[in-house]
Amino acid sequence: MIPPGVHFVFYSSSTRDGQEFSPIIGFFIDAGHSQVVVRVWDQQEECLIRVPEEEEERYTQAVRSLEFDKNLGPYDLSQYVDWKRLSNYITKSTIERLEPIGGEITVTHESGIVKNTCKSAVEKALDEQLRNSKFSTPAEKHPKRGCYYTVIPRIIKRKGVESQQLTSLNLMQTELLETIMVKGYGGSEESLLGELQFAFIAFLMGQSLEAFMQWKSLVSLLLGCTEAPFRTRSQLFTKFIKVIYYQLKYGLQKDRSVGEAGASALLDDSWFSSDSFLHCLCKDFFSLVEDASIVDGDLLSWTRKLKELLENSLGWELQPKSAVDGIYFEEDDEYAPVIEMLEEPSGGSEHMTA
Repeated sequence: MIPPGVHFVFYSSSTRDGQEFSPIIGFFIDAGHSQVVVRVWDQQEECLIRVPEEEEERYTQAVRSLEFDKNLGPYDLSQYVDWKRLSNYITKSTIERLEPIGGEITVTHESGIVKNTCKSAVEKALDEQLRNSKFSTPAEKHPKRGCYYTVIPRIIKRKGVESQQLTSLNLMQTELLETIMVKGYGGSEESLLGELQFAFIAFLMGQSLEAFMQWKSLVSLLLGCTEAPFRTRSQLFTKFIKVIYYQLKYGLQKDRSVGEAGASALLDDSWFSSDSFLHCLCKDFFSLVEDASIVDGDLLSWTRKLKELLENSLGWELQPKSAVDGIYFEEDDEYAPVIEMLEEPSGGSEHMTA
């Protein structure tokens, strides 16, 4: 009953008493009609592995003969609408372009991958915990196992920039988006949105720190643009706001399995903070869209829906503190203006082909 199309498979091994679990391992598949995907549990490595072609064919025939049906559970179709909203831009080519060598996405291979990135206090604590974990895998054992995400030059804003320089910076951000659209995505807006969804799913369901960094970079790039939403890329920004609306709506749902009070699927209390990167960027972007003299109707509608979701779910106050000052920067705000371009990728190396 698995619907054809893209899916994300994730799992983790546990102790016999079920009290401790290893880090999650996940991989994307693009399931065709009547296709059988075969993975076998490796007891020693504690992971699912591929099998030789002849053995895979035997399993496939057994599946088609319904020999395994009594041990299989049905696909939960009630969750399929949510899944399609989270993955509708991900295609087979998206997976082939971004997935790591071997296809497995797991945080245990990432301690070296994200070491040169700028992190919040929470992210630094997670990175330290990862390095000291008994599940941590030495970099030399599994070199270059990260995903092949598009390199997004990091933009850091600092306090004390004149208004003229700020205008130039905003224009540079829009130009940077256009450059990345051409060089990284061949001009395809769907490819960018597919990578945004790929990263979010790998982060939310696969608990990948590298994926969160990429999602954060893409969201920061798009929310930081002040020209493209109204001039050249209004359709892209409408689709983008719609994508992150459904991502955050799903991620901020309460998980009733952990107690009556529930807990956000995003797990991290930093999401609820009014000084989080998302709060700072959303506040300015919402103000920009709502105050624009000319704006696409769909973009305005979805922006208001996203704003309402964040205000109701997180209790955020998303009105700018000063209507006169324009963009507002707190003391030591990492989003206050200057630009730093990082050309080197932080993830995996280029794909090798035989």
